[in-house]
Amino acid sequence: MGTDGDGSGDGRVYYVISDLHIGGDEQLEEVEFLDELLAFLERLEETDEDAELIINGDAFGLWEFTQVEGIEKFEMLEETYPELFEQLRATGENVQVTLLPGNHDHELAAYDEYVERFAAYNVDLCQEQSITRPVGEQAIHFEHGHQHDQNNRIEDWGNPHATPLGYYYNTLVTSRAGKLSDRGRYNWLKDVQAVTPTERMPVWLFSKYFYREMNPLLRYSLVPFLLLFNISALLAILAGLDLLGIYSIPTEQAADAFSQFGRAGAAAWFLLSLNVTVVGLLLLVGIPLYFIRRDVRKTINRFGVFETELTVDPETPYYDAARAVFAEQPETTIYCFGHTHRPTIQEVDGGILVNTGTWLKRLHRRDGIIGILPPVFYPSYQLASVRIEADAEEDGVVVEFERITKPSPATEELTRTERFFTVGREPEPEFPDRYVVPNDEMRTETERAVSTDAPS
Repeated sequence: MGTDGDGSGDGRVYYVISDLHIGGDEQLEEVEFLDELLAFLERLEETDEDAELIINGDAFGLWEFTQVEGIEKFEMLEETYPELFEQLRATGENVQVTLLPGNHDHELAAYDEYVERFAAYNVDLCQEQSITRPVGEQAIHFEHGHQHDQNNRIEDWGNPHATPLGYYYNTLVTSRAGKLSDRGRYNWLKDVQAVTPTERMPVWLFSKYFYREMNPLLRYSLVPFLLLFNISALLAILAGLDLLGIYSIPTEQAADAFSQFGRAGAAAWFLLSLNVTVVGLLLLVGIPLYFIRRDVRKTINRFGVFETELTVDPETPYYDAARAVFAEQPETTIYCFGHTHRPTIQEVDGGILVNTGTWLKRLHRRDGIIGILPPVFYPSYQLASVRIEADAEEDGVVVEFERITKPSPATEELTRTERFFTVGREPEPEFPDRYVVPNDEMRTETERAVSTDAPS
């Protein structure tokens, strides 16, 4: 485990970012937040604080480079982002810049040459899994967090040939998406990195096909049928009851009511009748298929074929990891990680769990309020750095998210149909409130034994 690099930590301010995922094949090389990142680094270049910038894993998408190997990936990064590396050099002349490997850039821990190459840009690459930094009377534990994710855990740390399940997903799916993204009607497939958890991938793909790739005439002709699906399903059931003589519905009266509106009413009645017919046929086929599907699933579950889920619990493993660190290192009160892309501050056993989020685009699912239209994945940014420092007046350590403003790309990336169906339901991402971890010399393991905010 890495330890403090310089001094005692008194008066030092820590800025923490993670999950930039810079680089990759073809379309993945676009960094949509590059201007904001450069501005942030420029601010640290000018600061008078005794500061350290910690980039807590997945700074680079080395898994997403599939056409070059080893240190050649660094050369690709240098060639593609010269402005970023020069800014890192300038920032590193004023503040300490420390880089930890994540799962996407685990290769940084596998080749010693990376240490020398980053040092040329005043970046201290730490090839260990975690580091500790003092802050006032307390200490901070930093690690990316993928070691607690069974799909991305590196069993043999530093092995350049380590290939967990997540490696194959990113080399076969994510990198492929980067190569194909510009072939669509809109360059959207590269956003595959922002889809979390991965179970949402099929739904996201179907949503983007419907709203982006489907022929517009076909889409607009389907919208009325999909919007009326719920009503039509109810009417189809009532019509079936009417045919069976169980319950009679006044269809003739309804037809007469629509006819009063002339051609528009007649067209609406025809559309509704057609919709009811189609839905009725779907229900006749769907009901037996539902029972067959349920029976097949029960049989599969008995054999345990799908016993392991694709996405692990994004919370509990990190609470457990924090408890272990706090118990082993009583002075440590802050467990800082990334990986899950969810900015959070949570109390756990006398300390706090801090997730620094991501600089990638965030996709917020918005299900249709009527009909069976595909959900809309509304894009936004939650760019921020976590600032950690000891404060004598607060008698503790202050942890807070410093927001970096970037407008939502929804206007450019969502179709008119998507924007129409999400009016009034646009996401408003918020960051956790400022938190003070108090200095408490009497803190004991017993007091850390229970945390009301942590899941059991």
